[in-house]
Amino acid sequence: MKIGELSRRTGVPTRMLRYYEEQNLLHPARGENGYREYGDTAVPCVQQIRGLLDSGLTTEIIRAILPFLSASGKIHLHPECLTTETAALLRDEIDRIQSRIDCLARNRDALRAYLAAVQPDRPDGVS
Repeated sequence: MKIGELSRRTGVPTRMLRYYEEQNLLHPARGENGYREYGDTAVPCVQQIRGLLDSGLTTEIIRAILPFLSASGKIHLHPECLTTETAALLRDEIDRIQSRIDCLARNRDALRAYLAAVQPDRPDGVS
């Protein structure tokens, strides 16, 4: 399928699909005319990339783990395939995510405290 069809089937703009290719996340074949040609497996791959990006992962992390993910999101990685660099990258990402979680939890608690202060007649100030 051509890039326009992949865009229609995934809801991802063609500009973003080209970006995924630039980031070495997608690897379309090229026809004799130079047009990108995608197989049917590109649809779940793009959906997976989109989901990983939406979850906050960087293209660098996605590039490192994408070869080991199936369309269902299950990891198919033998421990000996994990390089020291990839392990460090994943640990850094886990730390970054945990920092975001901690920040969100603090903000949630602050909002609850504010609501409890201004609406003391409701439990936790939340309706």
